[in-house]
Formats: sequence, C-alpha cells, structure tokens
Amino acid sequence: MRSLLGLLAVVAAASVYLYSLSLYLPAAPRRPPAARSHHEENGQPADSSEEPSRLKFPSDLEELRELAELLQFYKTEHTGYVLLLFCSAYLYKQSFAIPGSSFLNILAGAIFGPYQGLLLACVLTTVGSTICYLLSQAFGKRYIANLFPDKVSMLQRKVEENKDCLLFFLLFLRFFPMTPNWFLNMSAPIVNIPITFFFCSVFIGLLPYNFICVQTGVMLSEVASLDDLFSWDRLLQLLAIACMALLPGALIRRFSQKRLKLDFPSQNGLNTEKKVQ
Repeated sequence: MRSLLGLLAVVAAASVYLYSLSLYLPAAPRRPPAARSHHEENGQPADSSEEPSRLKFPSDLEELRELAELLQFYKTEHTGYVLLLFCSAYLYKQSFAIPGSSFLNILAGAIFGPYQGLLLACVLTTVGSTICYLLSQAFGKRYIANLFPDKVSMLQRKVEENKDCLLFFLLFLRFFPMTPNWFLNMSAPIVNIPITFFFCSVFIGLLPYNFICVQTGVMLSEVASLDDLFSWDRLLQLLAIACMALLPGALIRRFSQKRLKLDFPSQNGLNTEKKVQ
C-alpha cells in the first residue's frame, strides 16, 4: 500500500508541475501579418485565452499541426520556455507509460528540425523510459507481477535463455516488439535486466522509430498541400528514410537468427518458435 501511495504522490507532483508550467505562458511575440487571426484582420482584439487553451497533448494530426504552429510561433522569442515545456511533457508521458509518444516525436521534428528534433526524441525517450524503469523498481514490482504473471514469467525465461547476448536480445525486442515497449519498460527491473543494458537498448533500439517520426514532423511542417507531399522530391525522401530505418533492424534480425532463442506465444496463445534455418 505504501508503494502505491508513493507512486500516486509522484504522479500528482509531476502533474501539478506540468500543469503549472503550461499556465506560465510568456507574452506572445507579435504575429506577422500572414499569421494574424481573422479577428485581428478585422480590427478586433484577439482572444487572449485562445493560445493557452490549445496547450494540451494532441490526440490527432489536426491538433498536432495546430500545436506545432503555436509552439513554432512562441519559439521565435521564447526558445527556452518551449524547450522546457516540450521536454517536461515528453518525460511525463514516457515516465508514466502514457500512450502518444509518437505524436511528440512528430512534434519534435516540426518544432526543432531534423537534427535537433531527432537528438531530443532519442534522449527524452531514453531518459523517460529509464525513469519508468526506476519507478517500477521502487513502487511497482509486486503490482506488475500480479497483473501480468504470464507475460512477466515468459519474459523472465527469455532473459535467462539469452543472458549471454542480452543486449542484442533487448535490441531485437525494440526493433521487433514481441511485447509492448511500455510493458518492457515496467517489467525490466522485475526480470533483472541491468539498467545499463536497458538504457543502451532504448537509445539504439528506438532510433529508427524516432527517426521516422521526426522526419514525418519535418515534412508536415514544410508541406502546404497534398501536391507538395506527392512530389518526386518528397517521395524520394520517404524512400531514403524507409531504407535507413530498416537497415539496423535487418542487421539485428540476421544476428538473432544465429544467436538468440526467440520462442514467443502467438496471439492465439500457442507457442511459436523461431528456428535457425
């Protein structure tokens, strides 16, 4: 009971911090003529409550695009605040295993560009997942083992079977997720995965996924119409992104066929074993 209360206290403190940060919105920089709202164009004052109300986690691409435009607008004069807000929101989602990190990866590309966005996405994914690991280790071991006994037992068995090449086994799970990433983050301390291996596997294993999401965000911020999206330049760029993202997975898969023992239960409950050809 004490561990549950401790976890609830951590969640509550983090929620209050993030909410307070979202309310502390600096004064908006002056909009350029092209970015002014309909009310401003007609000489009416803009609704001052409109901007803060849009500071929420996006749930679809339309909300994502609106939030990206707003944060790009603020970033022109308040880069530090936008960076702090983005990092805090990302770590909040990742630390507490809240779905939707793909939207934030796309947002990183739209706001910070392909290089800074990718670096941010990789670092924040890794740090947030490690915080989730530590929270599970401190507060959640008993609850996770009771809620998912079969999955935890299966993962424990596979970790023991692949302990001689544990890092590659963890990379395989990240590239080809036999189990959800959120579950792997929370169950890793229960099955005695060292935090160093866990940290490296998240940073490297989710790099292709983060790369695709960030590049998608970059393109969304640059595309003005569907004609731009289906131009030859964009199609070639998408092809290059796909090839770069698939290459690490192909290398890990080839290694796994020779070294790893990878029998996982299929969706119908039967065991399916991957054998070396």
